[in-house]
Parts: sequence; C-alpha cells; structure tokens
Amino acid sequence: MLTYDFMRNAFAASGIVALVAGTVGYFLVLRGQTFAGHALSHVGFAGATGAILIGIPALWGMVGFTIAAGLAMGMLGERLSGRDVAIGIVLSLSMGLGLLFLHYYTAFATQVTNLLFGNVLGVSHDTLWDLLVLGLISLAALAAIARPLLFASLQPDMAEAKGVSLQLVSLLFLGIVALTVAASTQIVGVLLVFSLMVGPAAAAMRLTVRLRTGVALAALLALAEAWGGVALAYYSDWPVSFCITALSAAVYFASLLRR
Repeated sequence: MLTYDFMRNAFAASGIVALVAGTVGYFLVLRGQTFAGHALSHVGFAGATGAILIGIPALWGMVGFTIAAGLAMGMLGERLSGRDVAIGIVLSLSMGLGLLFLHYYTAFATQVTNLLFGNVLGVSHDTLWDLLVLGLISLAALAAIARPLLFASLQPDMAEAKGVSLQLVSLLFLGIVALTVAASTQIVGVLLVFSLMVGPAAAAMRLTVRLRTGVALAALLALAEAWGGVALAYYSDWPVSFCITALSAAVYFASLLRR
C-alpha cells in the first residue's frame, strides 16, 4: 500500500489534518460552537468555487472566505451561541453562491465533487506542504491563546471580570477554526467536516473529563479514524470520505456506551 506515492501523500495529508482537526475540534465542542464550524465549511465552498472561477487555487479561496467568515462570527463574541438562525441563513447563502459560480463555469464539476466530499487520494506534494503550513499556524495560534480561551470557555463571567476580552478570544479562536476547516475539507470535503472536527472530540469528552487527556485523545482518535479510513478504502475500494465518517460515527456511538 505504501509503495504508491499517492498513498503516502494521502496518509501524510490525512495525518496532518486529523491532528489539527482533533485538537481544535475539542475546543469547538467545549465552547458549544460546532454549528459555527459546520457553517464555516459551507462558506468555504463559495470561496473555493469562486477562486476556481477566477483562476486561483481552490484552497486559497477557501482559506480567504472561511477566515473572513470566522472573524465576522468572532466579532459577535459570546453572543454567537444565540445566532443559529442567522448562521444557518449565511450557510444556505454560501452554498447558493457556490452553485452560482458553478453556473458560470461548469467545466470544473469534478472539482466541485471533490470540494463537497474530499479527495485525499489526489493530494499533491504542493498541497501537502500547504496543509503542513496551515496546520502549524493553527496549532501555534491555538497554543498562544490556550489559557485565555480555556478560561473564557469554562468561566466566561469570571474571565471577563479578570479583564479577558471575550470578543477578542472568540475572534482569534474562530480564525483558527476557519484555517482548520479549510484544511479539513481537502480530506473529507465541505459536507463531512464534522467527521474529523466534531466526532473525535465529542467521543473524547465522553471517555475522559481531564482536559489535557481529552485534547490528546481527540487528536489520536481523529488520527486513527483518518488513517483507518484511508487503509479501509484502499482494501475495500469504497470512498475514503465514507470510510472516515463511518469510523468516526462508530467511535462516537461506542463512546456512548460508557456511563
């Protein structure tokens, strides 16, 4: 299996994205902002299709749109949790914009399918380096704001009283989420981002209440599901995204058995 260059790229790309998605996803679930993360992936779809339309790489269009949307959501601060309707409308509008861009340039229908459902087997060496840079930036930024982020997530009132800007923390965190979403869609696509960002983190929270153990477990579960999905797809000839999402769902439901 590893004698093929595209398989080595697939394992490397899915490994990078899984470690970042599992780590960032833990804080996303902890803050109750999973729907915002899902919406960012749909916003990225419009950015990616728009980028292809004007002749630039889809990844950078997705990064630009998701960061802009993430920062806009972050400006809402802790009020974001009460804006599900507005976020849902933006989500639908973004998908509509993506279809509009597709309407004007139907030649990239195959690329649209890859954007929606991912194509880890088609990751090039250049894209692999892009994912590594995005991953390192995301993890470095998350480490830099980890203490105020945790404080603001667990005790927002006390954090604000101690001088922590909830809006700034929210803005920076959703910027990190936007980068992670853009990277994750290269592996599982816009529609299945939940499988890497939310599934492993939610399962980890069911299995342990310790923060550091939970973050590490979420990253390891995401890595195991991503690599397990790639290997399962190789031997079964099933779509990689299906295999990863199936493993993610199986691990989450298995975690529910723990009381």
